[in-house]
Amino acid sequence: MSNGANGPALEAIDLSKGFHQGDTRLTVLSGLNLSVQPGERIAILGPSGSGKSTLLHCLAGLDEPDAGTVSVGGQRLTGLVADAQARLRSRYMGFVYQAHHLLPEFSAAENVAMPLRIRGQSQRSAIAEATTLLDRVGLSERLRHRPAQLSGGERQRVAVARALVNRPAVVLADEPTGNLDRDNADRIFRLLIELSESSGTAVLVVTHDPTLCNRMHRSVELRGGALQARPDLAGT
Repeated sequence: MSNGANGPALEAIDLSKGFHQGDTRLTVLSGLNLSVQPGERIAILGPSGSGKSTLLHCLAGLDEPDAGTVSVGGQRLTGLVADAQARLRSRYMGFVYQAHHLLPEFSAAENVAMPLRIRGQSQRSAIAEATTLLDRVGLSERLRHRPAQLSGGERQRVAVARALVNRPAVVLADEPTGNLDRDNADRIFRLLIELSESSGTAVLVVTHDPTLCNRMHRSVELRGGALQARPDLAGT
């Protein structure tokens, strides 16, 4: 789906976030600004511990920043009560975690169909869409398997399919191919690129994979709490 508004698909303004470690305060994000246009693909890089996952969680409304605002689809996400944030996230966003967070009692197809069911789509229609997407990520033989019956890489591919099934305005992905071999990583790359080009979905990916970076429109590095352009890793 498109973001339904003119302007950025996702925007962060003066975002700040820190944590206390004993008597010391660790600043992770410091006045960070980011604007992501519909259909734009951005890779986020940075050394371990620089705050990349914290940034994604703040952008998704899964963690509240200390200061600053986040807007998605032209609507402010920051400061909303949890239920309102969840509704906005469900409408506009897909999120791929480092841990898959699949529901253990449901099959792969049921997990992927869940966002569609939450939005009121019929079981038959939702499962049909989930089946198509799971086939795209090479899991057509695993539709009825529960997460415990899947390998780590298979679970990660189910999680990616679940994040994309709504054709969201924005996909936030935290190392989405970290557990995948090259062939399956390429499947995910192609799916993300196709979605951004066909549906105008903005894609923001934390990654260390140079192949994925080269397929992004631009790469930025998180250092000292702010984002810096990485022209040496810009996509073609």
